[in-house]
Amino acid sequence: MSGELYLGYSSAFLIGLLGSTHCLGMCGGISASLSMTLPVGRGFRWRQSLLLLAFNGGRIASYVLLATAIALLSTNAAAQWTQLAPLFRTLAGVLLILMGLSMGQWWHGIQKVEKLGAPVWRRLAPVTRRFIPVHRASQALALGALWGWLPCGLVYSTLGWAALQPTVTSAATTMLFFGLGTLPAMLATGYAAGAIRQLRGSPWFRKLSGALLIVFGIWTLPLMMLLSTNHNL
Repeated sequence: MSGELYLGYSSAFLIGLLGSTHCLGMCGGISASLSMTLPVGRGFRWRQSLLLLAFNGGRIASYVLLATAIALLSTNAAAQWTQLAPLFRTLAGVLLILMGLSMGQWWHGIQKVEKLGAPVWRRLAPVTRRFIPVHRASQALALGALWGWLPCGLVYSTLGWAALQPTVTSAATTMLFFGLGTLPAMLATGYAAGAIRQLRGSPWFRKLSGALLIVFGIWTLPLMMLLSTNHNL
């Protein structure tokens, strides 16, 4: 793995980790409710963990699928029209900055971007109800795969960033690492929901996460890439 790809995957993981408070707002409720129908007793924790892992596995698989589809389009487009590459970088950087502003509670313009996915979600939302309440891992997996299409500014921001990767495989892997970054907080909803809610409501944590996402966005912009290239020269 090249150093540049390693940095990209690490950054994607950090974006998922920093954006966990946003993920909890979008997916935390359904994730926390998975174990509510399980009978408390011997083996409860094992069954609870299985459902949580299945749900989040399906969710992350959807992110990878989305990244693959978008990368197929963007890499082909960039190969034919090289002038589109700066446009893709600008879009990815702006989306990350908007997400950071929303995370920090400074401005919620990213919600307008989230509305772009509303038509697809309106069709999928009724299907999710077929798998609720969840009793088996297969149901949790299917529910997670559908839930991954929920309109989410953080996902869209990272998808734009993943589309900048040089190959379809690296774009899909970037989104995989992003999903893994969201996993700790999402799994914790089943075990320490109270502590997670307290962290999510912490103003300093939200502002710190938002500021760091804005830094990622600025770093992604073509201007910063140009300055870095000139500096190396």
